[in-house]
Amino acid sequence: MSSFIDEVSFDANGLVPAIAQDAENGQVLMMAWRNRATLEERMRTGQAVYWSRSRKARWRKGETSGHTQEVVELRLDCDGDAVLLKVRQTGPACHTGQRSCFFRVAQNSEIVELP
Repeated sequence: MSSFIDEVSFDANGLVPAIAQDAENGQVLMMAWRNRATLEERMRTGQAVYWSRSRKARWRKGETSGHTQEVVELRLDCDGDAVLLKVRQTGPACHTGQRSCFFRVAQNSEIVELP
């Protein structure tokens, strides 16, 4: 059996998309990026750690906001090119203050924000 990280297919920039999902109710909370180092850190700490493409730096979820994610389970998709984190979310997951980053819904050709 190979290690989890060895099975990940990172893109040309060394990144893989990561979806955070509420471990209790299945709600999709957010999407972010991870690299090898952030995956390794998660394995050591159990905390959600991501890679910021804009800042070109790692960030631990909740580092400044206090809205942390405890990783309950880590999954890899069939192609190895996306990871799923089942998490226990403390506070909102979105930087806008919403519980989920996916609070905007397409209704016909309009975008509607959910409460």
